[in-house]
Amino acid sequence: MIIVHHLNNSRSQRILWLLEELGVPYDIQKYYRNSLQQAPKELLEVNPLGKSPVVTDGDVNLAESGAIIEYLIEKYGNGRFRTTTESEHINNLYYTHYAEGSLMPVLVMGLIFRFVPQKSPWFLRPFMRFIFSQLEKLLVKPELAKHSDLVEQQLSKVKWIAGGVEPTSADFIMIFPLEGLAEIKKAGKNTSEYIQKVHARPAYKRALEKGGEYAYA
Repeated sequence: MIIVHHLNNSRSQRILWLLEELGVPYDIQKYYRNSLQQAPKELLEVNPLGKSPVVTDGDVNLAESGAIIEYLIEKYGNGRFRTTTESEHINNLYYTHYAEGSLMPVLVMGLIFRFVPQKSPWFLRPFMRFIFSQLEKLLVKPELAKHSDLVEQQLSKVKWIAGGVEPTSADFIMIFPLEGLAEIKKAGKNTSEYIQKVHARPAYKRALEKGGEYAYA
């Protein structure tokens, strides 16, 4: 039985979606963020970095969303969720790595810039809000605009991100940062419609029921 070490409001929600699409039995070990929105120390017993998701499958204990998604599709996909043409393969390869390599760092930077003033001593908060709002305006918002345009252009041409007739690893890994874009009102029309399409899938709904409260859906 596969065990998903699942942190609330985290990247691990997309692993539950994939497993539901695959129809593979699994159990969930749930963990909850602390007041600083950090993962609990118990996750250090599962992975040296104390991060989620982590999947345990027999002797395999695997972290990193991209690695988990590729592993599950390769082992349990039975030919599903794969590309069929060279152009789909290139798109899938790019967006599978783009999600965490390019888009998520900008989203995380923006989250930190908004989070730090909230956790500052009360007498520093007005000053910290001003400083970090200026940093966000200078460093984050222009980059997010470029990323939003890039995703919008791709989704204007395809049903699924790689261009095929069903999701691939690019979709399973991209949904979390795209939900993040929607949360901060930076998702364009095509992106918003794509997210709604994913959220409407029965497998996604089952994943939400099993995973518990999730702020981005």
